[in-house]
Amino acid sequence: MVRTERIGPVTVLTIDRPERRNAIDGPTADELEHAFTRFAGDESARVLVVTGAGEEAFCAGADLFALETLRDRMDAPAGPLGFTRRLSPKPTIAAVSGWCVAGGLELALWCDVRIASPTATFGCTERRFGVPLVDGGTQRLPRIVGAGRALELVLTGRLVGAEEARAIGLVNEVVGHGRHLERALTMAEGIADFPQETLLSDRRALLEGLGVPLADGLELERRLGREQLHSALRGAERFRRGEGRGASGTGA
Repeated sequence: MVRTERIGPVTVLTIDRPERRNAIDGPTADELEHAFTRFAGDESARVLVVTGAGEEAFCAGADLFALETLRDRMDAPAGPLGFTRRLSPKPTIAAVSGWCVAGGLELALWCDVRIASPTATFGCTERRFGVPLVDGGTQRLPRIVGAGRALELVLTGRLVGAEEARAIGLVNEVVGHGRHLERALTMAEGIADFPQETLLSDRRALLEGLGVPLADGLELERRLGREQLHSALRGAERFRRGEGRGASGTGA
């Protein structure tokens, strides 16, 4: 139901239920939580890429034919669909093809970055069936696309194609057919190649600074940045030796 693969410093997590458009039932949610826990605890795994098996769907959300199997997870600290209420300590990328709707959209929103194929289709389709957003969608969607656009998508449940998703900031990149996972891996490997202490510190400052007053965010940035002074000094010495000049090694 869930496959994990290590490609160097990158963990690829694949929801493998293509016959159900990679919809998540209780056992699949349990496997997702366990896979994430292993990634989070593995110091050698630096980036997580989340994707769905096949080209038809990233994830269609909760499996409505097996919704009762998710009932016991409704109040789970990790989230009904696996790990959507947990915060990742390391960067995450969603590689999206086909349907990315309902809880599947919430899973993609959980990720730091979203890479999509031209077939990717997004939407809060649970609206049609009276199913609530309970995997972080009401909180993460407005942080990514703004409150006005998020309200429209949540209230109407309309579908959004890949190009519109990129235009409104829901998707970071749209790549060629079948290249979404390849591109996500390239980006993940670039991110993993950077000095990790400062990268993780800057990521933390950005995420924890969301929604706080600017003065508090600046203080958070100062405090975390000061803790990385040793890394900055090492980096300056590498620069003096000629490393990294000409914007090489950008990780993109």
